[in-house]
Amino acid sequence: MGLIIRILISAVAVMIASYFVPGVSVASFGTALVVAIVLGLLNAFVKPILVLLTIPITILTLGLFYIVINVLMVYLAASLVSGFAVTGFFAALLFSILVSVVTWVIDSLVS
Repeated sequence: MGLIIRILISAVAVMIASYFVPGVSVASFGTALVVAIVLGLLNAFVKPILVLLTIPITILTLGLFYIVINVLMVYLAASLVSGFAVTGFFAALLFSILVSVVTWVIDSLVS
């Protein structure tokens, strides 16, 4: 039950972020659900591998390359999900930040 609630919270966060960030579009709430699931799976399986492979770059940039990895996860999700489009690096960056903040706020209110 908790997993379903977290996915729904993430989908709401995706919808809110797509409304406020220019350059990001989500076709429907169903698409937002798929985006939330895909982002969750990418963050669980692909992101740790990328973080491990880019440790030298991350250390060299004092951790700022981790932001690039987050943006890459958003781009990868956009390429995998039809109905979800991101146009530009800063749109993906703002989208990932806003989704994280909104998810955290809603999760803290629900829990």
